Amino acid sequence: MQPLWTFPAMLPRHAFSPRDVARAGDVWRAFQEAAVEGSTRAGWPPPRYREVGSAFVMREMTVRHHHETFYGEPLEAKTWVRRFRREMLSTREVRLSSGRGPVASATQEWVHVSEALAPSRAPRALTEAFPVHDDPADESPALPPVEPEVEPGPTHAFTFEAWFAGMDPLDHVNHPAYVDFCDEAIARRMHAAGLAPASLVPVAEWVKYLRGVRALDRVEVRTRRVGRTSSGDVAFGHEILVGETLCAQATTVRRLAEAPADRLAAAL
Repeated sequence: MQPLWTFPAMLPRHAFSPRDVARAGDVWRAFQEAAVEGSTRAGWPPPRYREVGSAFVMREMTVRHHHETFYGEPLEAKTWVRRFRREMLSTREVRLSSGRGPVASATQEWVHVSEALAPSRAPRALTEAFPVHDDPADESPALPPVEPEVEPGPTHAFTFEAWFAGMDPLDHVNHPAYVDFCDEAIARRMHAAGLAPASLVPVAEWVKYLRGVRALDRVEVRTRRVGRTSSGDVAFGHEILVGETLCAQATTVRRLAEAPADRLAAAL
């Protein structure tokens, strides 16, 4: 049993924006692929989970972006399980790097669920396949400290209906899409303020998942500016709802590629 896996990775062409750099949500998809690849190499490919009626669903995830990556840049993925608690709660670390150094770091908090998607203890064969590897020299990423707004910005909202074509193998919206929802909310305000949405640069994200979004759900994304970092990056708070049910809450930290962050703050 191997606790740590390292292997080559590359983002697909559709992961890149009009600036030809990877979008935040697609970096999250790369983290998901790395987690699946690590599981597969440990003897647990997706079909085996189906065979035994097991699955993992995302509970919470934190990401720090170290530099943007471009199409064709060879990447290396590294992943390991830092904690496995009560045979149910798994903390997985994932790192993406290139020849230029770290690209992005993630900590994923997964919950093991039954075939009915209810929290349950994982089979022993599954827990034994993922020996814990705790590297104190490689700390879990965290959001940068944010100085809260004295007067938080107004709340902006947009709504849409979830597509059947967007459902994942568990028949709900896949977790990286929630980052797309958040960035779309910001992009719409940027466009209204005369800023190019493609100039948005990801710095960090945190998302906590409370309920899955399913096809035909009427989704509302509420976003407001909540603070600034010491370097001037802008922090946004997001709520993703279906009706009055809170499905996820998130914080994103962003800057602009070619303009002062004050313009981004003013747009929201």
